[in-house]
Amino acid sequence: MITLLRTRHSLALLYQQRTDEDGVRKSRRTRVARGKAAGRQGAAGGNGPPPDDSQDARMRECEDTMINRFCKMPLWECNDTLVRVAQGQQPAELVIKDAHLVSVDTRELLEHADIAIACGRIAYLGIGSHSADHCIGKTTEVIDAGGLFAAPGLLDSHIHIESSMVGPSEYARAVVPHGTVGIYADPHEVANVCGLDGVRAMWEDAARTPLKTMLTTPSCVPAVTGVEDTGASIDAAQIAESMTWPETCALGEMMNFPGILACEKNALDEVRETLKTDRVVTGHYVTPDIDRGLAAYIASGASCCHESGSVADVLAKLRMGMYAQLRQGSAWLNLPGYLPQLIESGVDMHHCLLCTDDSHPHTIVSDGHMDRVVRDAVALGLDAVVALQLATINVAEYFGVGRDMGSIAPGKCADIVLFEDLRDFRAVRVWIDGSQVAERGQALFDVRPFAWPTFMTSTMNLGGQLCPQSFEFREGEGRPDGSCQVRAMAVSGGDTITQDSVVEVPVRGGKLMADPDHDILKVCVFDRHHADAGTFSHGFATGFGIHGALAQTVSHDAHNLLVMGDNDADMLLAARTLETCGGGEVAVQDGKVLALVELPVCGLMSDGRVEVVSEKVSKIEETWRAMGCKLPSPFMTMGLMSLACIPVLRQTNRGYVNCVSFQTEPLIVEETA
Repeated sequence: MITLLRTRHSLALLYQQRTDEDGVRKSRRTRVARGKAAGRQGAAGGNGPPPDDSQDARMRECEDTMINRFCKMPLWECNDTLVRVAQGQQPAELVIKDAHLVSVDTRELLEHADIAIACGRIAYLGIGSHSADHCIGKTTEVIDAGGLFAAPGLLDSHIHIESSMVGPSEYARAVVPHGTVGIYADPHEVANVCGLDGVRAMWEDAARTPLKTMLTTPSCVPAVTGVEDTGASIDAAQIAESMTWPETCALGEMMNFPGILACEKNALDEVRETLKTDRVVTGHYVTPDIDRGLAAYIASGASCCHESGSVADVLAKLRMGMYAQLRQGSAWLNLPGYLPQLIESGVDMHHCLLCTDDSHPHTIVSDGHMDRVVRDAVALGLDAVVALQLATINVAEYFGVGRDMGSIAPGKCADIVLFEDLRDFRAVRVWIDGSQVAERGQALFDVRPFAWPTFMTSTMNLGGQLCPQSFEFREGEGRPDGSCQVRAMAVSGGDTITQDSVVEVPVRGGKLMADPDHDILKVCVFDRHHADAGTFSHGFATGFGIHGALAQTVSHDAHNLLVMGDNDADMLLAARTLETCGGGEVAVQDGKVLALVELPVCGLMSDGRVEVVSEKVSKIEETWRAMGCKLPSPFMTMGLMSLACIPVLRQTNRGYVNCVSFQTEPLIVEETA
């Protein structure tokens, strides 16, 4: 076992911080320009080809061969400079001295290490008795790390930015101070509302920050075909187009595992178009079949998965050569359920990655991002250096960018975080491509509010669906007053699974009623994309324990309007409140709006600051608790009630879906004699 070293003394702030925000932005704008030149010619909403001068021609030629397009400067363009700096023939731009180096390459802690940086990359490592003094010149910025732990910047292997309820630039401002330098983002929430045009807008916003925001193109829009109505769809031809974009690094989670197992053409074609470009296919496999089904799914090309409910699931995937993404988000707290057992098993964990999947803004603001996940993993018994491997080098190698990212080594990008210790993982300073971007919890960059296009801020198209009668469950017509048995989605805290439960509800005047005394609530799902042509459905849920009504437009993955409550009047008020403000989440009780989070961008994201959104989300969660709900992060639990690719029972605008058989189910359960 590796013995963790304690910091011997605090960091001495020996210099006045100098940041070149404009330079950071310029380098990122250059990447965007390259992307538009190489990958968006002829695309809807894209730009035409740039002037064909020699520099642009060289850039376009390079784009076809570069594996990683997320660096300030590609290695081929600066390796001569790095060679000179490493030998002391040319001064470094930055030298970090006397750090305890976390070597994720060798699983070691190396004391008194020096790091010399030039062109945004690492030129030299001084280890042991070797120092970087020969790399220091008159113009070199020298930082005394004072024995702090220098680790590679953290990478989130699977994230949906939309779950933070802010746009990419605000998200970057929130997570970078926690040591996160790169994310592999699947924007399938926005894609289900606005398609690939919405995805392009997301990455235009992301490009304004130093955070390396890498696109995994949404594969399942809709999540499961034939069971819900979305605002857009994506097919294999569009996947092929997206694979020409330089920001694309993988196919987003292939949730349609039933389609893969059934050899459904579009699902397999999406995988094929990805594999043709030598990019990886990220997975989403949720089924008890860890034998033939799992083998077939992996054989199709899916090579990682973040949906594992037990250590048996994790081990089955690892033993078949799959990468297992170990998830610790805001609501999906999976690590405690399998990590201790995984450690005890003794299996090699180089195919394990850490991810958040979905993180609420107040989780990020209050508790952290990937630093929190690493901290939780260590608290559960994982060696600190191994935990960092799961959030750095393992991620980079899986996505094929290990040559450039994931560890502190000569030639690689200078994505570095200084931690006070390897227990709490509090980031003192953060560099991306050799530019300091955060210090002691504060981002050293800022961005102006993003001008979201109109098609992304006018997505509440409900037509005339909302009226008092919409919330009357007339499925009981013809039945005498009394009670009847119905299906209900049963939820539990910290889990994505919703059980198919049979409950008894009152029948009054031919209408099925809620039964709050027994924690049985009515649920309505309204298609918010197709106006008067839209449909809606009725169902029931148990496990929330509230009095009043809750509504939200964050309802994965179609993101239709989801309304839940114990009385029709509050449900109607909740629904109309979100229709008026453009989407979000709201809590209503006894005819009063108790709390509201406005999310006018696609009904998913705010156009405000992350701190403001965090405060509103915290208030609404307090309101949920006051209304009787005891679930952790109940907003996310409710938001998955329509996700038709996770067992067992879900409700879309078309009704109940059995997410094991993928058949529709009736609301009323007829009693047998």
